[in-house]
Amino acid sequence: MSDRTMTEAPAPASSRHVDAGDEGYSKDLKSRHINMIAIGGAIGTGLFLGAGGRLAGAGPSLAIAYAVCGVFAFFVVRALGELVLYRPSSGAFVSYAREFMGEKGAYTAGWLYFLNWSTTTVADITAAAVFAHYWSAFTDVPQWVLAFIALAIVLTANLISVKYFGEMEFWFSIVKVSALVIFMVVAIYLVATSHPIDGHTPGLATITDNGGLFPSGVIPMLMVVQGVVFAYASVELCGVAAGETENPEKIMPKAINSIMWRVGVFYVGSVVLLALLLPYTAYSADQSPFVTVFDKLGIPGTAGIMNLVVLTAALSSLNSGLYSTGRILRSMALSGSAPKFTGVMNKGKVPYGGVLFTAAFGVAGVGLNYWMPGEAFEIVLNLASIGILGTWGMVMLCSLFFWHRSKNGLVSRPSYRLPWAPYTQIVTLLFLVTVLVLMWSDGGVGRTTVMLLPVIAAALVGGWFLVRGRVAALSTPRD
Repeated sequence: MSDRTMTEAPAPASSRHVDAGDEGYSKDLKSRHINMIAIGGAIGTGLFLGAGGRLAGAGPSLAIAYAVCGVFAFFVVRALGELVLYRPSSGAFVSYAREFMGEKGAYTAGWLYFLNWSTTTVADITAAAVFAHYWSAFTDVPQWVLAFIALAIVLTANLISVKYFGEMEFWFSIVKVSALVIFMVVAIYLVATSHPIDGHTPGLATITDNGGLFPSGVIPMLMVVQGVVFAYASVELCGVAAGETENPEKIMPKAINSIMWRVGVFYVGSVVLLALLLPYTAYSADQSPFVTVFDKLGIPGTAGIMNLVVLTAALSSLNSGLYSTGRILRSMALSGSAPKFTGVMNKGKVPYGGVLFTAAFGVAGVGLNYWMPGEAFEIVLNLASIGILGTWGMVMLCSLFFWHRSKNGLVSRPSYRLPWAPYTQIVTLLFLVTVLVLMWSDGGVGRTTVMLLPVIAAALVGGWFLVRGRVAALSTPRD
């Protein structure tokens, strides 16, 4: 039982906060859905596709980058978990920003999250198209056509009902986890038996004979951190899904706590094994590193199966993005800070307006795949990273304000808490700022992305002046 339910005193006014965006949803997500959504959020396109290019650039030290970023990702989702246990909401951190930071905070949190997922949608359909090109049957099909097909399939399923989303994500996650487990078992066997792969003998010598842990120095490892952050972009999804499940106070702690060991096993463990199997120079940004390993093993059909798995990962991330932005946009629409049509729900209790709005940006991504198929993934990856940093920053700010209110006796923290508050929030915020500095230092697309920050800020300010009248009008009846 939480601290909030144990107290006999009347609940503080802030704890009685009611968000209009939480009404109207079904509670069809079960414990198994939430647990697998948490896994799916921690295992995505950033690992299956992005790890290849990052291994080629940073070498085995990529495992350190995944471990460090994984710790901060856990802090973020743990902070969100505490807020969820305090008050479950489909609006998630947007709803909490509204309670602790006002409508301006909710507006900023929501649109930064939309920036994250609208650009991630483009990254996911781009990744799906790249994976599909692995098979000769699709080699001649233009990348933009494959991207459009991927978007159409996932969008259709997402619009039916949250139960269909949950089932799809459940099985997507089963496929991803099973594939990683199989890969790790095979990889451990190959390392233990020193079975040669493409003329290389797996083992520690594969690292030490090829430049060691930092073959190009420490700087390349630091430079890939912004891309590694993208790999953890979906960890907050289970917090959004909590609003559509029964008994979140029982389900959420277990799901969130398991993220840490999953990160250690699947991310760090997989990268270490990849580095032990082949020299880091064997990997590239053009192919999933897991496909590279099975390709070089020469076992018929295994590379194709693994490619199907990484395609599943891309579709899973796309599925999650459409789901979560639909809920966030509805929370914003009902408060006036998003277009009114994004708050509309269908008979299946799906906020289809917001889902379609996000999908529209995916269509724009189809155009990007038409004009710049080679650069599409890298461009949107950096823009998505800005959205992720903003989203994580808002989660930690909400957590910090929540902690401060609890110290003043205005709210009661649940028994499930972010450890070491408020230092955890402060250190995480400093880490996010450091990632921005690294993006700038990297030059190229990363620096250009950081230079867009004033443009993003100006767009947020301009948008606020457009919606503030409607926000004020809608908030008056709730006061």
